[in-house]
Amino acid sequence: MRILSNADVQQVLTAEDCMDALEAAYRELSAGQGANRPRNHTYFPVEHPGHPGFRFRFKSQEGGTVSTGVWALRITSDIAGVETLPSGVKRRRLLPVAPGGKYVGLVTLYSLTSVEPLAVIHDSFIQKMRVGATSALGIRELANPDVTVAGMFGSGWQAQAHLECLLMVRPSIEEVRVYSPTREHREAFAREWSARTGRKIVGVGERRDAVAGCRIVTCATAAMDACFDGAWLEPGTHVTAITSPDGTATRRELDDTTFDRADRIVVLSREQVHHDKQFDILGPVERGRLAWDDIRELGELLSGTVPGREARDDITVFANNTGMGMQFAAVGARVLQRAEERGLGHVIDTDWFLEETSP
Repeated sequence: MRILSNADVQQVLTAEDCMDALEAAYRELSAGQGANRPRNHTYFPVEHPGHPGFRFRFKSQEGGTVSTGVWALRITSDIAGVETLPSGVKRRRLLPVAPGGKYVGLVTLYSLTSVEPLAVIHDSFIQKMRVGATSALGIRELANPDVTVAGMFGSGWQAQAHLECLLMVRPSIEEVRVYSPTREHREAFAREWSARTGRKIVGVGERRDAVAGCRIVTCATAAMDACFDGAWLEPGTHVTAITSPDGTATRRELDDTTFDRADRIVVLSREQVHHDKQFDILGPVERGRLAWDDIRELGELLSGTVPGREARDDITVFANNTGMGMQFAAVGARVLQRAEERGLGHVIDTDWFLEETSP
């Protein structure tokens, strides 16, 4: 069995590889050749002594596809809570309280044929890349093709991956306007990514500036409340969000107006909408704006079984509404293959993890 760190993963996983693996997985899931268990969060009433209001949380998700030949179980063991920034904005935060000031997030891959564990992989780099790549697939399928100006909310870990993948699927973009509540963060992000991409990446001090004139608006935050007023959206805009209620926290990135104005709403998982009672996505159905069957999945778009954008002036929304274990199977299998080819990681005796009697 191979143990791979985030540094190992970063050496072998490109945005192109990640997007390719995920697109194949979503098509397989839509065709009945994949499986996924809805993500689950369990909060336990143990509060961290140094951080009032922050409690133990265990998150798990699992899934696999036929073509990868693996089943993935991704877990995080966290101390989680909500912090208020100096600007007054609330956001979810995970604390690095494991020994050495670290976090715990692991992906275990199992063979679908020999059933043995094949790898244990740190989850963080895969985590950010699979979210950004998934959002980019939604943009590719739903946004107008000739967009030159985009807006982005967020200037952190997820925003980096989202910007990189956005420019892959819409290379026509010349300018990205970035809003985050901390001026120093958005300006540093803009400087770094202007240099890295050769595009005009601009930090803006008003939320509306990341929406007005932007035909793609991406939210890549840990926000608890809506990032902007949906009334600001202009015809023809595509919107992406990565935060929805998760069954334990009522956080969201998009307001009711955004969902009600959408001509097309696509989600990553319809099952997760009900599992987590994602009231932001269900809102247009409950208010009679759309039928439940009008909300489709990304895999259906990629397979061509449902239409995407139908008119240039449509407002479209992709709610990247959950993490899926199947994503970690698809990307993890690709990472393991590349790591084996390059001899990365630590190889340990698999027999330590096998037993002679039936479970």
